[in-house]
Amino acid sequence: MEHGSLTDSSASTFAIMEEDHTFANSARFVLNQDPRVAFCGYSIPHPADRKVNIRGDPAKDVMKDALQDLVVMCQHVRETFDKAVANHKSKKSAEEMDVDQK
Repeated sequence: MEHGSLTDSSASTFAIMEEDHTFANSARFVLNQDPRVAFCGYSIPHPADRKVNIRGDPAKDVMKDALQDLVVMCQHVRETFDKAVANHKSKKSAEEMDVDQK
């Protein structure tokens, strides 16, 4: 849910339900990398609330772009991790190798 001003569409607060610091800090980081963003921060109103408020100068399009960038980053991390796991599994351990074989 977006809370903003009718007169200033550049400053908004986005309330995101069912999220915590993991998402909020990642979104804040990506938003602050965008040159269009002058300020971005987040707060969690209460630890029992599963709600994140992201406040800053980004408009709706900037938030959308940042979240798409975050998805791409996560996909890259996942692909890199999966390749490393596959590479590790493909190598035989010293115990599995027959070192006496000629």
